Amino acid sequence: MKFALWRWYLVMIIIATAVDLAIQGFPLAPAPFINSLLLWGLVIGIGVAGIIAFMGHFFRADEIAEKIGWPAGNPFQREVAFANLGYGVAGICCFAIRDGFWLATIIIAGIFLIGAGTGHIFEMKNHGNVAEYNTGAVVAYDILMPVSLGLLWVGRAIVG
Repeated sequence: MKFALWRWYLVMIIIATAVDLAIQGFPLAPAPFINSLLLWGLVIGIGVAGIIAFMGHFFRADEIAEKIGWPAGNPFQREVAFANLGYGVAGICCFAIRDGFWLATIIIAGIFLIGAGTGHIFEMKNHGNVAEYNTGAVVAYDILMPVSLGLLWVGRAIVG
């Protein structure tokens, strides 16, 4: 059984959050937990994932296009690659840059990812595209990762 990248991202986020909380002495208040989970969701779920997506769309463009159900040689692969790289770098920068930068990263990555996810759904419904990277977990990740990060951002604001 193939262990999909999105699963690795989620496992890495959980491990990084646990290590971060251990370093902090396992505080019992919700704020440190939310803050840590949000940080690692941004760094790994947006940053690392975006850079890996860039590498796939740029260096293995024809293979990725086929898995999405696109024709090989599609010039949009380069554009999608650099969009992934842009939000990926922003996600990695969240490790050092805090506060409003986190929200900006959530918004930028969220617009792209939710747009991509809804585009996949449109392709499934209107064109019957059920290619491996156009259905299932890819679509769920595209939509649920930015929504989860947005909810963590709001939760962070509520608990202070």
